Amino acid sequence: IEKHLMSPLERKVWQKRKKKEEKAEKKAAKKETAKPGKEEGTEKKSHIYVVDFDGDIKASDTDNLRRSISAVLSVANPESDEVVVRLESGGGLVHAYGLAAAQLDRIRSKGIPLTVCVDKVAASGGYMMACVADRIIASPFAVLGSIGVVAQLPNFHRVLKKNDIDFEVLTAGEHKRTMTIFGENTEGGRKKFLEDLEDTHTLFKDYVSERRPALDIKAVSNGDIWFGKRALEVNLIDEIKTSDEYLIDACDRGEVVSVSYQRKRSLPEKLGLATSAAVEHSVWKVLSAFRNQKMQ
Repeated sequence: IEKHLMSPLERKVWQKRKKKEEKAEKKAAKKETAKPGKEEGTEKKSHIYVVDFDGDIKASDTDNLRRSISAVLSVANPESDEVVVRLESGGGLVHAYGLAAAQLDRIRSKGIPLTVCVDKVAASGGYMMACVADRIIASPFAVLGSIGVVAQLPNFHRVLKKNDIDFEVLTAGEHKRTMTIFGENTEGGRKKFLEDLEDTHTLFKDYVSERRPALDIKAVSNGDIWFGKRALEVNLIDEIKTSDEYLIDACDRGEVVSVSYQRKRSLPEKLGLATSAAVEHSVWKVLSAFRNQKMQ
């Protein structure tokens, strides 16, 4: 009714205002409709960070491990992300593997789920690292366990004595040098050395049992090893599966990201690699030419 009572000018102003209001309502409705989609887009996507550790007797890969873990901890979300360590090691020096295991403890302390995958071997110091994980997954014939401590050294005292060569060991402190490879070892020194080995073994057992409380530590801490399926029976691991299978399944849960530290090569190293590649190319070129001549 009001519309028909308006003058042409008033009607024109009213229509213009009405269109403006309708346009604003459509814009607001469109924005409201798009809002849920935007919120869904901002949801944090799960990431599975994969770190490799290939250990030698000195656990030389620890430096790369610590850098990779530091990088992961700077971005990982404890609520949605996971760290997978593909571990291969037969163990080595106690202090070296103690440090490597402590690097994995950093992940646990941040509340980020940690899974260790063992395809071939995680024994002795390698198992010390593996036991830190929330879950240990191993292939059917992976070697696990060897929770023990060993020390072996030759003694050349009789050889030196036979050749009239004296070797003196001078120390300050009763237990500064309990065993020696050149001097004459004493029963007292040997006894103290064995006590130290036993104490180290006790520390090793305590470390494992604290991180895997369901494990019967007395039954598995005699230095024996178990293959994958047998290791599952004694609770050394949690599941039989290869790392490849596990990571393929992980792709359904989130984005799998490989993490590694690469040291920047110096100019001499780059030149050395270039020279090596050039030589290899030349050799193959000569061999190919020789083979072609032979075939003609």
